[in-house]
This record gives sequence, C-alpha cells and structure tokens, in this order.
Amino acid sequence: MSEAPPAATFDAVRIGIVSISDRASSGVYEDKGLPALQDWLSRALKNPISFEPRLIPDEQARISQTLIELVDAGCALVLTTGGTGPALRDVTPEATLAVAHKEMPGFGEQMRQISLAFVPTAILSRQVAVIRANSLIINLPGQPKAIAETLEGLKNADGTQRINGIFAAVPYCIDLIGGPYLETNDDVCKAFRPKSAMRPAR
Repeated sequence: MSEAPPAATFDAVRIGIVSISDRASSGVYEDKGLPALQDWLSRALKNPISFEPRLIPDEQARISQTLIELVDAGCALVLTTGGTGPALRDVTPEATLAVAHKEMPGFGEQMRQISLAFVPTAILSRQVAVIRANSLIINLPGQPKAIAETLEGLKNADGTQRINGIFAAVPYCIDLIGGPYLETNDDVCKAFRPKSAMRPAR
C-alpha cells in the first residue's frame, strides 16, 4: 500500500470560516461553529489549509462586508455557520445573496434534503450558496452535528453512501471557477469529478 504524498505536493488553499451569532460574538457563550468547521475541513482535505476565521454578530452589512473581505483576501472557499433560520435576526442568506455574482441553489436544496432525514423543521432552513469572483461561499447550519452531516452526507450501516453530502461537489466547483485543486480523504468525504477533470494519481 503506497503512502500518501507529502502535503507540500498538494495545492495550498485559503479557506474563510465565519461563525455568525450575536451571543457568541459578544461572549455570552462559547462559539462552537469555528472549531467544528476547522476540525471537519482538516480531516476532509489533504491540501495544506490556511484558515481565515471570523466570529461576528447577526448584522447583515457586517456579514456582507466580511464575505467580501475574505474573497478579496484570496479565499477559494468561504463557509458560514449560523443565522439561516426564519427568526428576525437571521440574515445570513440575505447578506450572502447581496454579494453574489452567481447563485448555486443546488447546495441549499441538498442540505435541506439531508437535514429532512432527521427533523421536519429542516424546511425552515434558508441556507444558500453563491459564487463571488473566484470564490465559492456556502451557508451551513448552526449546529456542529448538522454541519458534519450536510458536508459529508449520510452513510448506510455498511459504510456505503446513502445520501451525498454537499462537499462531494465542492472541489469540482472550485476547479470550474479557477481555484486550487482540492483533494479529499475518501473515508471522510469522497469528491466527485468527471474523468476529464481528474489529475493523474500520484
């Protein structure tokens, strides 16, 4: 069995991770979104990652400005958590759509499909995904367990994939918008690319 190539042979990637919460950002309770995002991405990707973490309140203008800053800083991928429900202070989707150059509705549709396997209130989630310049921005749920479920999908008892997670499509999407070549650890999440888009095995 051949060893995986050293991390230096994989494209480096800068990823923005944004936790959006009035109470966590003001110190009322400990934020769990940023650690959950960083942990999952570190397990899922073989690439060396530079994280750009942000913890901000549920303020639409602030969220939009943060997303713009992360894209301008060279983040090929920006993941947000929190603020996607129907409550009055939940404005993450509006802030995300406000900075979009293209909408990617399939991501939100699939996230809700995954969550519906657990709770009927998944239909209240309003996550969106967009492209801005050469960056993919995705709104994720607020709970760490739901973050992992929507990213990696659901597996059967024998380990076969039951419902695909959204991250399986992320590397190819980033290819198409001119970003780095992301390579995943298949035991966490197997990326899908057409054969014509695959790099030779190393």
